Amino acid sequence: MTNRVELYDTTLRDGTQQEGISLSVEDKLAITKRLDQLGIDVIEGGYAGANPKDDEYFQRVQSLNLKHAQVAAFGNTRRANGDVDKDSTLQALLGTNAPVITLVGKSSEYQVRDVLETSLEENLAMIADSVRYLKKKGRRVFFDAEHFFDGYKMNPDYSVQVLNVAMNAGAERLVLCDTNGGTLPNEVARIVSKVKEDLIGNPVIGIHSHNDTDTAVASAIAAVEAGAFQIQGCINGYGERTGNANMVSIIGNLNLKMDIKAVSDEQLKTLTEVSNFVSERVNRRPFPFQPFVGSSAFSHKGGLHAAATQKSVQAYQHIEPSIVGNANDVIISELSGRGNVIHRIREMGLDKDLDDADARKIVQYVKDQESKGFSYEGANASFDLVLRRALPNYEAPFELVDFMVIVENKRRSSFGTGWRNDGAEHPMLSEATVKVRVGNNIIHTAAEGDGPVGALDGALRKGLTDAYPELSAIRLTDYKVRVVNEGVGTGAAVRVVIESADDKNVWYTVGASTNILEASWLALTDSFEWWLFKNNMIATTG
Repeated sequence: MTNRVELYDTTLRDGTQQEGISLSVEDKLAITKRLDQLGIDVIEGGYAGANPKDDEYFQRVQSLNLKHAQVAAFGNTRRANGDVDKDSTLQALLGTNAPVITLVGKSSEYQVRDVLETSLEENLAMIADSVRYLKKKGRRVFFDAEHFFDGYKMNPDYSVQVLNVAMNAGAERLVLCDTNGGTLPNEVARIVSKVKEDLIGNPVIGIHSHNDTDTAVASAIAAVEAGAFQIQGCINGYGERTGNANMVSIIGNLNLKMDIKAVSDEQLKTLTEVSNFVSERVNRRPFPFQPFVGSSAFSHKGGLHAAATQKSVQAYQHIEPSIVGNANDVIISELSGRGNVIHRIREMGLDKDLDDADARKIVQYVKDQESKGFSYEGANASFDLVLRRALPNYEAPFELVDFMVIVENKRRSSFGTGWRNDGAEHPMLSEATVKVRVGNNIIHTAAEGDGPVGALDGALRKGLTDAYPELSAIRLTDYKVRVVNEGVGTGAAVRVVIESADDKNVWYTVGASTNILEASWLALTDSFEWWLFKNNMIATTG
């Protein structure tokens, strides 16, 4: 096994082939800079000549002054029976001015005959001619052997012959691609090891694995153990179909499990931030259960786990989360014990005012609330408020006096001539009236909204503007409703979870009631109250 690897990131090319992902040029340039800072060795920017966006990227990326990474352009070998000097793809690759060119060619007999529809000999000539031509133009050339593992299992002699031809023509890297993602890690290890034995000249092997069997990372690791030097992957596992090998997990495993310094310790501490940064750029919510970097990767729900983690961080987690820029968390639910609550009390700095007896009372309160439909494990901000409200001299920043919501479908003519029967859609009108007490003042406001919750939000903001103008920074980003006890029909309790955000944080609050508006109000006001405490707008202790 090698003690060093080369990290080749294809987020900007293969990652964008996943359904629903599209990156602007600005997005691609921003991601390039972050990957360079992370310590990625080669960043594949996109297809040469495929579209104006990728063409602009290759032009502008030259001015980024990257500190570590080289940029690679991706494209096919020359066409069958064509001329390298006249081949549009090869000319486009040269036109990118990328120092590295990654050529993809068929290494499967089946793919050559039935998909490419050419002869095995011509395919070899296409590879040799293309690699040799680009090398003469002064470029580093990597060869992606497409469908290698499927091809090897069908006709190993031809697949190895493809590699030999590419290597002899000047390819610096021979990348074995599990293009269909159907090869298991033990097969990958066996084949990589055999290929290194069969090839003459100490070839530099790479691995490009897809996740169709949910083993892409394991296959990449197995390839390294078998002697592969280059690993290709995408941040967060984005990529064609089910995705590529997750570069985030690859880096975590190499550095922390295999004693291979893929990136520096300081770069490793940015792993979570980079993962979230790329998620934001591709307009995907970070997956909370992603290994190493997910917000729940080091969360503990069971009381036994939380108590043990208090004694030793290694008790129920495989690494110290801060090593990868993450943090551990304790989830509060009906399964929680006193240890979970004490852990959060200490984290919030409230242990001077809340003792063991308070923690027991809070545990019981949580269980009682969850029997009514509340759930705090997905509402971290609401639970923080449970702790604050247990303080001896707690004072709420505002209190509800009452609220009223009107929902009306205006179908009557504005001229008083009766009902409109014009077949047109008539929007629903939602209007909320809210009375809140702030200090000694009672404030009475009203607002309209697209729906009743939007109207409540608007009226509450109006009422609190004078006392807390900073609340304008809060955005309601998601609203979810779940029926808790479905068997009782219209009398069922509902749980409302609201996701809120500002420029720095995302937080979740919960409300529950047999009345959906009351449940919404509880979640909504928790969101505002938590933010005020978080930003030191009101006293934090009793």
